Amino acid sequence: MPRVLAFDSGIGGLGIVAQLRLLLPGIPVDYLADTAVFPYGEQPDSALRARIVRLVGAAIERLQPSVVVVACNTASTLALDSLRAAYDVPFVGCVPPIKWAADQTRTGTIGLLATRATVRRPYLKALSARFAPDCTLLAYGARGLADMAEKAFRGTPPDPALLRTELAGLFAQPGGSAIDVVGLGCTHYTFLLEAMRDIGPPHVAWLDPAPAVARQVARVLAACPAPCGPAPALPDQFCFTAEPRDFAALRPGLAALGYGQDAARPFEASPVAEHKE
Repeated sequence: MPRVLAFDSGIGGLGIVAQLRLLLPGIPVDYLADTAVFPYGEQPDSALRARIVRLVGAAIERLQPSVVVVACNTASTLALDSLRAAYDVPFVGCVPPIKWAADQTRTGTIGLLATRATVRRPYLKALSARFAPDCTLLAYGARGLADMAEKAFRGTPPDPALLRTELAGLFAQPGGSAIDVVGLGCTHYTFLLEAMRDIGPPHVAWLDPAPAVARQVARVLAACPAPCGPAPALPDQFCFTAEPRDFAALRPGLAALGYGQDAARPFEASPVAEHKE
């Protein structure tokens, strides 16, 4: 039986897990949330890269996944190359849907909501130059959206006034009224998608990459050789580096995704898994 590991700073990658459950029923999907340093978009790059490589390496050693989903745009843009160099496991990353937005736009002006770290990195400029050279890209590093998404997954709808303020950071930019497509550049924002559709401009199309990431995982699994020997006899694990906030409120959503009461457990990387760049 193949096994998938999804990794994120918080619960944002659970939107991808939901798509994996639909697309690959019966395939175990473990989850590792680096909640001790959430949100990733506010952490310094060099220390964060080393931490991601160390944590994912420890999880690979312990859970023996067939494929790892880096279900976080910040982690993908920062550490995906380092992870692939360090570990002999297929990785699927999440990157801002710039090409998809460029294919969909009619005005030639596309928007991106992401963390401040994703917005400021040269990686985003390179994506835009490669896949949307004829488009105007307006991006906004929305600090508050990840926290709103964490609460939304726990059953607390976003405050409409606060959500309007965050969206104004994108649409109120010079030229923002021409945006007709907005890509979600943070997996957390999946849980705000319907609210953003309701509050945002009515003509805007919102692009959530989670289903496409799940399809790519399925393609990678199909190309993987059959596991040598039995897979670990473990139920699906939901692991965290620090107990998430409002953990009791988190449990119903976890249960709906197949993580039972005993699935949630703390995670510490063993010293053996330390990796030096």
